[in-house]
Amino acid sequence: MLLTDALSIVVDPTDPASERPGNLAFAGGRVAADGVSADGSATLDASGCVVTPGLVNAHHHLLQSAFRTLPGTRGVPMREWLPAMASAYARVRVDASLASASASVGIAESLLNGVTTVADHHLTWPSDGSIQSHVEIARATADAAGTLGARLAFVRGSARDDPEQAASSAEAIVAALLPQHMAGVRPDGMLQVAVGPAGVHSDPEATFRLLGEVAAAHGLRRRTQANEQVDTEIALARYGRRPLDLLDEWGWLSSDVTIAHLCDVTESEIGRLAAAGVSATHAPGCDVPMGWGVAPVRALREAGLTVGLGTSGGGSNDAGHLLADARLALQVSALVGPQLAARDVMAMATAGSARGLGRVELGRLTVGAAADACVWDVTGVADAGVADPVAGLLWASPGRRPRHVIVGGQLVVRDYALVHGEERELVAALAERITDRG
Repeated sequence: MLLTDALSIVVDPTDPASERPGNLAFAGGRVAADGVSADGSATLDASGCVVTPGLVNAHHHLLQSAFRTLPGTRGVPMREWLPAMASAYARVRVDASLASASASVGIAESLLNGVTTVADHHLTWPSDGSIQSHVEIARATADAAGTLGARLAFVRGSARDDPEQAASSAEAIVAALLPQHMAGVRPDGMLQVAVGPAGVHSDPEATFRLLGEVAAAHGLRRRTQANEQVDTEIALARYGRRPLDLLDEWGWLSSDVTIAHLCDVTESEIGRLAAAGVSATHAPGCDVPMGWGVAPVRALREAGLTVGLGTSGGGSNDAGHLLADARLALQVSALVGPQLAARDVMAMATAGSARGLGRVELGRLTVGAAADACVWDVTGVADAGVADPVAGLLWASPGRRPRHVIVGGQLVVRDYALVHGEERELVAALAERITDRG
């Protein structure tokens, strides 16, 4: 594929000097070198458009796409939110059919909003204790992403699960989704498996250690959540210590670990995270409207942490629109320090998120990188008068969607519509599933 006549191409989001107008060629699912012949390639007109790497949502809970705007879940303390969500899960009953329907909707929403890779931290499992049902949920989620053409990082999470069962489940999911692959990523790069307890507020030391052993055995990334409101409160009440003290003791402050949220961190804790090589995920679209805090992103970045961006799930952030959350990150950053720059937040939503997944081939459009891209039309009235079209992607036009989205060199969204799915059918399938079991 050859993209032609782009107004601007954001080649490397971490390097503003790399931005350039012109053409961009893809070959074999990768970004091709300048001057490579595009004879016989499909051509896509990008005139009047900014081309960016595909966005990488570093923290989602796809199951929650079926549970948005539930009564008793908006703007409440997390200690009230958690049981309200648990009640909703119990009413509908979590199984592979629900995972398929909710993941299909969440993945479709992601692609339509420019997200080409989704990290799905799946925390809620059937109560029957069947490992096979866990595998079926993981496979249903992976199949939903594969059908629509998105990349998926499936995180076998845990929230009050039996530690031994959580580890056995993770082993079974790796065997089912990634047979004979020891690096945690399928060779085509479309599917990744990771592990991650919800946090010290829900999971004991045994869960962290056993899932850590699974990760070490299979080369998986580790992910968890820390230092939101309830996390700090429970850690202090239960252990007399702060969450990061426990994560350090339990072997979870390491360069293969990404921690989401980090709203309530001290200067010394930021230094500890940086020294350990931990990466972070900012989730303002969850934390801000729920009143759970604002992560000090500038301080984290200045200390040397890689920071990505995530939406979290529909139970706290009713939209899976990462670019909208990037705009929110800009707006609220001034509440906890000097305001972030638009290009820094774009880098978080692309290369930063990808690095936290250990996926350096994602989140950039340098030669040899994965051919994942978004084509953003900036010729409409919402962009009139914008002096800097790259910064304008975030500042202007709230709710902006890309005209085209490409994953692995293949169109998955064309002219604002899914290529491999029909929105109305996905919505109807989820509605039927919820009604059927409600």
